[in-house]
Amino acid sequence: MIVAFAALSLLASVAKAGDLTVSAAASLSSALKELAPGFEAQHPGTKLLFNFAASDALLAQIAKGAPVDVFASADQDSMDKAQAQKLVLPGSRRDFGRNALVIITPADSPIALRSLADLQKPEFKRVALGKPETVPAGRYAKGALDAAKLWPIIEPKAVFAGNVRQALDYVARGEVEAGFVYATDAAIQRDKVKIAFTVPTGTPIHYTVAVLAEGRDRDTASKFVDYLSAPAGQAVLARFGFQKP
Repeated sequence: MIVAFAALSLLASVAKAGDLTVSAAASLSSALKELAPGFEAQHPGTKLLFNFAASDALLAQIAKGAPVDVFASADQDSMDKAQAQKLVLPGSRRDFGRNALVIITPADSPIALRSLADLQKPEFKRVALGKPETVPAGRYAKGALDAAKLWPIIEPKAVFAGNVRQALDYVARGEVEAGFVYATDAAIQRDKVKIAFTVPTGTPIHYTVAVLAEGRDRDTASKFVDYLSAPAGQAVLARFGFQKP
């Protein structure tokens, strides 16, 4: 956390007039990098600077005074906390996409995985998921395992990741036999992982974004929030598998 905050502070120190700093959930990294040129073309002189991490980690950075203009979270809870702490501009919050939780295995895995109960098999020695305390995807995964009354059995096998992309990497490198990630994450590594099935979640996975109350450029930040819901922004998100809110 200290290293991440220092990196963000360094990013801010080199930021120039017209730069907009966006702290966004790790699962958004590919889509937002692809989306950036379109937004910058519509707003000459603006440069998007991204800081990607688990939503809870981003919130903690913002609460400690990190210089951020926009916060994009992979869940509602993190944004609820941001609102409760008065970190976001009232009225600026907006849902802009949906996702699904899936369980994946290495592409060449010979082990059958058809249900959560199969994770009890001795062949599944390690299961990757985000830390439930700090990573929304991890919370969704734990919730699904709790609902299936499997968490006490699977927890000893858990390899906890600092964000959902790290969980994806563990599976892609074959360091674990299975892992919980978002459908959009699995899609970017389809040559190295395969989706076993979609995991039902008690809470729908809605992505939400808001302007930071202490941001340097609220006007441009608001335009970026609008862009995520506009046809151009939604088209890019759709290409990466995000569904409409």
